[in-house]
Amino acid sequence: MLQMFLYNWQVREDWFKWCQNVSSEELIKKRVGGMGSILHNLYHVIDCEQIWINQMKGSEVIVSNLSTITELTNVIDFSTEIKQLTTEFLCPWDSQMDNKILNITNRNGHTFSFTYGKILRHIITHEIHHVGQLSVWSRELDIKPVSSDLLFRD
Repeated sequence: MLQMFLYNWQVREDWFKWCQNVSSEELIKKRVGGMGSILHNLYHVIDCEQIWINQMKGSEVIVSNLSTITELTNVIDFSTEIKQLTTEFLCPWDSQMDNKILNITNRNGHTFSFTYGKILRHIITHEIHHVGQLSVWSRELDIKPVSSDLLFRD
């Protein structure tokens, strides 16, 4: 499981480098799809990662106001913090944890049960999904997107 998180984090770091060559205005510019901007798309995947990891840990979820996220450094710092949180959660992982159940109740009062393994796979694929949106926006800016090819990454 950790290997796929490491892959996602490597791609994320490459997107951060990509962002350093794009103006702040372009990073926060309203766009169609995803979370509405490049910066908010990146922040969103990190935020979702921490929400699920903290719920599985039984820890308090970090609540932040997306409108206050206006700088790439905000997103990079948050990413660093959450990678540490996730690594600490995943390092002692064993096969029994894969089947552990998390029960969550949504705003409408409906309760759902998910295995930890399914939640982790959701976190992984969720980020991959949003990276696809970043690639679309990158092409709209006539800038080559970050490669997310798993086979040609170390």
